[in-house]
Amino acid sequence: MSPPVLSDLGYVPPDGGWGWAVVFGASISIGFAFTFPKAFTVYFKEIQAFFNISYSQIAWTTSIMCATTYGGGPISSILVNRYGSRPVVMFGGLLCGVGMISAAFCTSILQLYICVGFITGFGLALNLQPSVIIIGKYFLKRRPLANGLAMAGSPVMLCTLAPLNQFLFDNFGWRGSFLILGAILLNCCVAGALFRPIGPGTAQVKTQVTEEGKDALKGKITEDGPMESKTEEEGEKDCFEKVNQYLDFSLFKHRGFLIYLIGNVLMFLGFFAPIVFLAPYAKHTGVDEYSAAFLLSILAIVDMVARPATGIIANSRWVRPRIQYFFSFAIAFNGACHLLCPLASSYTGLIVYSSFFGLAFGMVCAMLFETLMDLVGAARFTSAVGLVTIAECCTILLGPPIGGILIDTFGDYKYMFIKCGSVMVLAGTFLFIMNYYNYRMLAKEEKERKAKEEDPKSVRTENEGQKNWNKDSTQDGPELEPLKEKGEGLKKEMNGTNEV
Repeated sequence: MSPPVLSDLGYVPPDGGWGWAVVFGASISIGFAFTFPKAFTVYFKEIQAFFNISYSQIAWTTSIMCATTYGGGPISSILVNRYGSRPVVMFGGLLCGVGMISAAFCTSILQLYICVGFITGFGLALNLQPSVIIIGKYFLKRRPLANGLAMAGSPVMLCTLAPLNQFLFDNFGWRGSFLILGAILLNCCVAGALFRPIGPGTAQVKTQVTEEGKDALKGKITEDGPMESKTEEEGEKDCFEKVNQYLDFSLFKHRGFLIYLIGNVLMFLGFFAPIVFLAPYAKHTGVDEYSAAFLLSILAIVDMVARPATGIIANSRWVRPRIQYFFSFAIAFNGACHLLCPLASSYTGLIVYSSFFGLAFGMVCAMLFETLMDLVGAARFTSAVGLVTIAECCTILLGPPIGGILIDTFGDYKYMFIKCGSVMVLAGTFLFIMNYYNYRMLAKEEKERKAKEEDPKSVRTENEGQKNWNKDSTQDGPELEPLKEKGEGLKKEMNGTNEV
């Protein structure tokens, strides 16, 4: 699929310059959003003993945090459309800091749910979506590479936060650690400050100038006429239409978006569970605690290298036009690794599995948002990512519990890996087949559109071509709708001035 046309944004992205500072800030925000719930588990044991609660009760803390992070996607998208990425990320960093500092003074698990789960989780939601969105505003040709580098912040942060949390816990306890973590999360405000607005400001100025010129003409036309039409149009706007200005629900009519949404919702049923149960599975096979934890370090290191490398490959001229196939392969490859995991009975086998799992996991994460932007374009990506994350929220929450139920029922981890692998292979196959169908349909529609454009250009008289212009323009594709609307608007205004 070809990259979005320049009119998608209304300006030419710089593809560099200050954009690399934006990528650095995005890697920090994305790293905290994806990594913090995982690194927080270091404090589970002491908090569980302090409040005298069960493991399932303390586990709800990270579940609520993840659910709020993904469930807050639509709200984050609306705020970005209204205020831009910079203030939203800075406010999200402030919420994260306030949430963790408040958690240091909690006296019950319910208060911890509110401070860590809801407040910090919502702050992370305000960091995740705007950081991904702003990259699409600064990059076009190098966008896959920029996304890969930004997503690499997650494994880098995991390698940093995991030992840091253990150090803080050993020296300051969980309450003191929460105070320090709150101060560290305030660095998201600094990362957000790097998100310098681009494009929309200039576009708004031009729009205002154009609107003022049109209003002047329309004022002359309607000087003696009734002014009720504008009031009636505003009165007809209901709540849904107002929300639709900031969150584009027409995406549910977009064929490529629906294919992506269904495939990703299915994929997330088996995406995170293997990470959660990798260390316990290693211990189940007789591996000691430190060696089991080292498997996660191997996964994170390979993941750290795989994400930018995948971005470079996806940015090549051979892969970029058909990046959806590459994404489908990465998902199926991920599933194949899980299906083969039960065969790894020794520690060496688990190291090999962790390495390939880290590679596959990094490939999927590097293209997770790039493929969505490739389908809907940068202009509609803000709404698309919000709608996708709220849909993925349910399967992200259900994946690990379903895996835990299988382990409890059969007393063996292999059924959990088989379930995750089967689901991801199915998701990858579905996306590959449906994207093939989508590419064929897009090529067919483009061919028909070009044929319709060439028909009026045949040898005709000037009058016949003028008469058929309106008819043919209504049959054109969505790419020419803005041009058609401008042409109709100018035509109406010229007619109006002539009538005056």
